[in-house]
Amino acid sequence: MKFGLKRRIAAASIITAGALVLAGCSSSVNDSADSASGASECGSWAIAMHAWNGYTASGQVVAEVAKANGCTITQTTLEEAGVTYDAMEAGSIDLIIEDWGGGRWKEWADRGAVVEVGDNGNIGLIGMYVPPWMAAKYPDILDSANLNKYADMFKTSDSGDKGAWYEGPPGYTTIGEKMISANKLNFKAISTGSEAALVDVLTKAEANKTPALAYFYTPGTLFIKIAGLEQSRVKFPANDWSDAAQASGLTDYPETALKKLASKKLMDSDSVFATIVKNFSWTNSDQNSVSADIESGMKPEEAAQKWIDANPDKVKAWIGS
Repeated sequence: MKFGLKRRIAAASIITAGALVLAGCSSSVNDSADSASGASECGSWAIAMHAWNGYTASGQVVAEVAKANGCTITQTTLEEAGVTYDAMEAGSIDLIIEDWGGGRWKEWADRGAVVEVGDNGNIGLIGMYVPPWMAAKYPDILDSANLNKYADMFKTSDSGDKGAWYEGPPGYTTIGEKMISANKLNFKAISTGSEAALVDVLTKAEANKTPALAYFYTPGTLFIKIAGLEQSRVKFPANDWSDAAQASGLTDYPETALKKLASKKLMDSDSVFATIVKNFSWTNSDQNSVSADIESGMKPEEAAQKWIDANPDKVKAWIGS
């Protein structure tokens, strides 16, 4: 999800970024051979893949469209924001299809390492959620000013004498610890190890009617799976920041148009991949449909192709035909 989320990442040198990638901070998830005779015209490009299903959906659809148009595409798993920006600066990554960094990329853009290509069509929103059964039984819990009143209900063996505040996995954009401190909340931030673990917290809490307070984000298929979850967001004062690193912690996460970021090399090229990246745009609903197929067991490549086959007009617009 996101905002470079712990996406508290200081600038690193090009040398450091290259070392990170080579040392194993990334792993190739899909290396394709030239898939059409026009491969030499399109060239070889690398897409950063971030560790949540929605990003997988977006990245895979773009990859499949590019491969069908003669591109050689490598997909490399990296942490969000700083690590990926450093990889772009090192020349090993060409595209972030869904950036939640809240403008943190501007530091890299100023050095010419990253180009902001525009919105990708998705509107992102991070927040803290309780299971819908809690919102129905304790409606005032949705006001952050009342969280301490219920803190004891959220205690776990991991949180001790404080309420458990479940965060996203390491590498996600988060200001959770700041929010707890600034609002003087009797909670302890606990990082979940994966998106699946985070989903598990909320689905089990709703199914078993047990308390839980957890970080989540939209777009995301969890809102389809748990009826009423979207209305179970704990409301903090309106946000006063865009860059998580600058957040006071007193206020909520902002709704943000998610960005496409690319390497200068890609956007200065005449490659069809640059055209696809420039024109790519789809909705939260589009992303959720592909994510749902992946979650149901379909391979990302198959889920992406299913959507591509069902949406030829959108794809034609991306490739400029």
